Amino acid sequence: MRVVLQKVNRAQVTIDGTVVGKIGRGYMLLVGFAPEDGDEQLDYLVHKIVNLRVFEDESGKMNKGLKDVDGAILSISQFTLYADTRHGNRPGFTDAAKPEIAAPLYERFNQKLAATGVHVETGRFGADMQVDLENDGPTTIIYEK
Repeated sequence: MRVVLQKVNRAQVTIDGTVVGKIGRGYMLLVGFAPEDGDEQLDYLVHKIVNLRVFEDESGKMNKGLKDVDGAILSISQFTLYADTRHGNRPGFTDAAKPEIAAPLYERFNQKLAATGVHVETGRFGADMQVDLENDGPTTIIYEK
C-alpha cells in the first residue's frame, strides 16, 4: 500500500463537472494498493496518518495532529502510485492491485479512517477525477507498507 499525503488548506475532487468531495484544512491522500495488501497495511497506515503531527503549534513547530486542528481528509484512489517506469517510456501497472481487490480495500481504508472520528471525503474509485488543492507548507509525506 502506498499513500502520498499532502497537508492542505483546502482540496476538492470533481467528476464530470460535479464536486464529489471537498475539505478545508487537513490532508489530501492519494492511495494505491498492491495485490497482497490487507487489514495489516490498512490499520498501520490509518494509525500513522491520523496521528501524524505536521500542523504548527503556537511556537511554529510541527507538533499538532489532524484532530488537534479539527482537520479533515480527502481520500483519492490512485493506482498509478504503482507505476513501473524502469523499462521504456510508458509506465506499466502490473504491481498495482486489480480493481476487484483494490476497490474493497479503498472502501475499508476510508471506513477505518472515518471510524477514528476524522471527517473523510472521497473521490470515486476508478473515475476520471480532477483534483484541486492548495498545499500548506508545502508538506508532503510518502507512506509505504
